[in-house]
Amino acid sequence: TVHALSSRALKPFVAVNCGALPPNLIEAELFGYDRGSFTGALKAHRGHFERADGGTLFLDEISEMHPPLQSKLLQVLQDGEFSRLGGESDVHVDTRVIAATNRNLETAVIDGSFREDLFYRLNVVTVQLPALRDRKDAIPLLIDHFLTMYNRQYGKSVKQLQPRTLEACHAYQWPGNVRELASAIERAVIL
Repeated sequence: TVHALSSRALKPFVAVNCGALPPNLIEAELFGYDRGSFTGALKAHRGHFERADGGTLFLDEISEMHPPLQSKLLQVLQDGEFSRLGGESDVHVDTRVIAATNRNLETAVIDGSFREDLFYRLNVVTVQLPALRDRKDAIPLLIDHFLTMYNRQYGKSVKQLQPRTLEACHAYQWPGNVRELASAIERAVIL
């Protein structure tokens, strides 16, 4: 929504789950690489930062990023420049970065698992999203969204949930938050 309602809305939105990429791959995915930079690099590859140039790069689960890569990310945020793996020149980008995590980054700074200077560079505007259990009024909207999405994905036509099922959704505490609700609706559509 931040991207879609911004002056960057017509530019790329690129989402990356930092926790899903192995440490040895995330640098190449974020910053790209030049041809011949490692075995198998038969051609140059633009990384996510370049693909999001002019737009927004969403770094989900930023707390899972390994410390050596945090340093390179800090440099890009400060200078707007980086070098690809095996690259000889700097690449300049104008990419807005939005980061999300389910961990308390202040605690991660204290325990040494997250760089303090990167925390302050990212912490320009903070949006705290309350847990789903604390915003039950969002449940019907999210259910409708996920029904539409999973109906389309699986070629189904589930119109709505039964009233008893909706009541159960409101009563449930959703410890897995929106992801758990999405999985529950996906399962319901499939079955």
